[in-house]
Amino acid sequence: MSEKDYNPEQKHAKSMDKQKKAVAKQELANAPVKKEDKKDKENPKEEANTNKKEEPKKAPTKPKKKRDYAEINSTGLPISTLYSKYICKFIKNKKIDKAISDLEQVMLKKKVVPMKGEIPHKKGEGMMSGRYPIRASEGFITVLKGLKGNANVNGIENPVISEAIANLGSRPFGRFGKTRKKRTHLRIVARELKKTKKGEKK
Repeated sequence: MSEKDYNPEQKHAKSMDKQKKAVAKQELANAPVKKEDKKDKENPKEEANTNKKEEPKKAPTKPKKKRDYAEINSTGLPISTLYSKYICKFIKNKKIDKAISDLEQVMLKKKVVPMKGEIPHKKGEGMMSGRYPIRASEGFITVLKGLKGNANVNGIENPVISEAIANLGSRPFGRFGKTRKKRTHLRIVARELKKTKKGEKK
């Protein structure tokens, strides 16, 4: 560079510009970056997904159809299957409340469950032999209370027991394998009480 072209002020201005640029770069590097900005820069797709999650589309839900009957299935009840069979006949075609009250009378030994076979005779109209199965009646009362709740959920106003079935369950061995435990499966169904035009029950 010749002496004529040499300009010390111009050189000084250039060096000052370089220093300013270097300081600006350092400030940008040291400045705290917001997490949201990083996420926006790194994954713009995630932002779109989060927006979708905030406003999910509600699928149209179909109203559940209520049944015209109520049922309850109990498995492995620790009661006699033989007594359960006769209690099923005893409560069939009765209202749930009536069946519960009758079984409570059986537990107090004021009402007899009619049975068949070599069983002691009991007093009562149209009955020969019968017994007071207290433990089995207690198990049936708990099951019938559950059936009543199911009938209320399904909107059945006058539920009548239409089906009552007792089956033999799997009987586990007792201690040391000498005895077999009593186990019974129950299925009870209640339906709406239907009446004809004349007021006679079907």
